[in-house]
Amino acid sequence: MSQERPQIIKDVGFDFSWDERKVWQLVLPAEDMSIEELTWHFDIPFIWSKPDGYYDVTPSEVLEYPKRHPEEYERTMQADTSHPIDIMLWRNRWLILDGLHRLMKQAAQGKRVVRVRKVPQSAIPLITKGQSGPE
Repeated sequence: MSQERPQIIKDVGFDFSWDERKVWQLVLPAEDMSIEELTWHFDIPFIWSKPDGYYDVTPSEVLEYPKRHPEEYERTMQADTSHPIDIMLWRNRWLILDGLHRLMKQAAQGKRVVRVRKVPQSAIPLITKGQSGPE
């Protein structure tokens, strides 16, 4: 059964589906960014609870109440922060393509700066699901 995305996700999210593996294959420089430019994600229900949740848990809830969301908290704490967070400028702010759990972990660790790769919108055809990606 397909559920409709909540309005907040429609308002802030991408309007295309991407393949994370194709994003990872992009050759882009990494740079430092203030974590504050990305922590707005923490108030949006990007996370799905299990088994029947659908965009129903915010990263803030996971970080504030780890015992209520043990699987997501564990996933967050196990995130490999050696990889930069992949972001794209979308609707006038930086939106995460890949790395929400890495961002959450670094915020929980008190980091003020994170490593990011800025994916240009011109790369959308290269990362879209079902399209040929970078070789």
